[in-house]
Amino acid sequence: MNRLAPIAALLCSTTAIAMQPTFSSRIEGVRIDVLVTDSSRRPLRDLTARDFVIRDNGVLQTVDVASFGELSLNVGLTFDLSDSVAGARHEQLKKASHALKQSLLPADQVSLITFNWVVAMRCPPSTNHACIEDALADAKPDGETALIDGVFAGMTIGEWDAGRSLQMVFSDGMDTASFLDSDRVLDLGRRSDVVVYPVVTKGARPDFIEELASLTGGRLYEVDRDAELATTFKEILDEFRFRYLLTYTPKDVQKGGWHKLEVKVNRPGARVRARPGYQG
Repeated sequence: MNRLAPIAALLCSTTAIAMQPTFSSRIEGVRIDVLVTDSSRRPLRDLTARDFVIRDNGVLQTVDVASFGELSLNVGLTFDLSDSVAGARHEQLKKASHALKQSLLPADQVSLITFNWVVAMRCPPSTNHACIEDALADAKPDGETALIDGVFAGMTIGEWDAGRSLQMVFSDGMDTASFLDSDRVLDLGRRSDVVVYPVVTKGARPDFIEELASLTGGRLYEVDRDAELATTFKEILDEFRFRYLLTYTPKDVQKGGWHKLEVKVNRPGARVRARPGYQG
C-alpha cells in the first residue's frame, strides 16, 4: 500500500482529513519495538533473541530476530506552530531541532509536519536533515491548534518505510481545531508500528496523549513552559536508538481482534517498555 497517498489527500482537503487509511493486520510477522533498561534506566545492549519471552494472547511465541542498533531510524517530527508557540517557544523549537539534527546519523531519515489550524508537511521523509531547520526558520506560528489531526498525519507517513519509526510530537496547548477525534488516532496507534513520544507543556496535557504513548510503546514527557527542549529531544532520540526490534511469526493464536502482548527479559532487574498489544 502507498502510505503517502492518505497523507497527500489529508493535506489537500479538509474533507479527506476524516478518512482513515486501511492498514494490514501484520499477522504474518509481528514487529515489536522494545526498550530494555536496568534499575538505573541504562539500556541493556547485549541481549539476543533467547533473552526475550513473548506471549501473544497468553501463548508463548518464538522470537525470530532481536535487532539492536542495526537499522536506520525514521524520525518523524510533529510540531505545534499555533500562536501560543510564537516568540521564545519557537526559538527553543529551532534550537532543539538543530541539536536533534546533530544527533542523526547519515542514513537516518527525518520528516517534519507542523500544525496550527492547518496540517502541513514541511519536510517529506528523507536524509536531508537540514530541511527541518530551514522549514522552522521560515515558519510563522499563528492560529489555533489541530493537535489530533497533526498526530494522525505524522503517524500515517511514519508507516512509509521498513526501518524503525519514531514520531516525536511537541505541543504546548490543548486541541482547539481538529476535524478528527482522539479515538481515530488511538485506533491508528493499535495498528501501527510507529512509536510515539509526546512532549507537552505541564498543565496542558491532552487526555488522549498518554494513552497513545503507552499503546505504541513510547513515553510521555511533560516539560515546564520555559524549559529548554533540546535536552528532551536528544534524550528521546538516544533512548529510541537503543531499543530492540523483535520479530516473530504468531503461532497457535487466532487472526483478527486485539492481541495482548507480554514481553519479558530473562535478566534480573531488567525493565521492559513495549506496546501492550496489536490489532490483528
